[in-house]
Amino acid sequence: MAASVSCSWLTLPSQMRNLSLTSSSSPSVSNSASLSFSRTLSLPLFSQGNCLSLSTVQRRALVVCEAAPKKKVDSAVKRTRQAEKRRVYNKARKSEIKTRSKKVLEALEVLKKKPDAQAEEILQIEKLIGEAYSIIDKAVRVGTLHRNTGANRKSRLARRKKAVEIHHGWYTPVPEASGIAP
Repeated sequence: MAASVSCSWLTLPSQMRNLSLTSSSSPSVSNSASLSFSRTLSLPLFSQGNCLSLSTVQRRALVVCEAAPKKKVDSAVKRTRQAEKRRVYNKARKSEIKTRSKKVLEALEVLKKKPDAQAEEILQIEKLIGEAYSIIDKAVRVGTLHRNTGANRKSRLARRKKAVEIHHGWYTPVPEASGIAP
């Protein structure tokens, strides 16, 4: 037998606020426990902020509240399915971006450490950079990455390439003018 009781502390009349719910069972009834109100436990229970604390009642009674599990709405199930599909798709795309970027950065690091590097060797790395840019742009277009994040990742690759070119002397940056141009 399950019963559902719903009450609000603020809506109770003042004379009812001193009452608490306790369980008392008579010796003649073995299986069922009758519920009665007692004024003796009300002050300690309500002063602690526990409206009805069944664990502190003199005779502990098992109260079972059963609620039928609600079936998810069909639209919620579809949304969950779509979100999972997008999550897997985006994860694969982000992984590909990281892999391509790592390949470019490793190739640039090898080229930077190489003492007798030629200017033509940067062309292979530029091809890798172009592929990485393409993947990043696709991720931004689809919505996997924010456009600023995509721009930052592309900028990081370009800065590293420029640092290698400066290191080997293939590129010399133009010094900025200190004043305003006429």
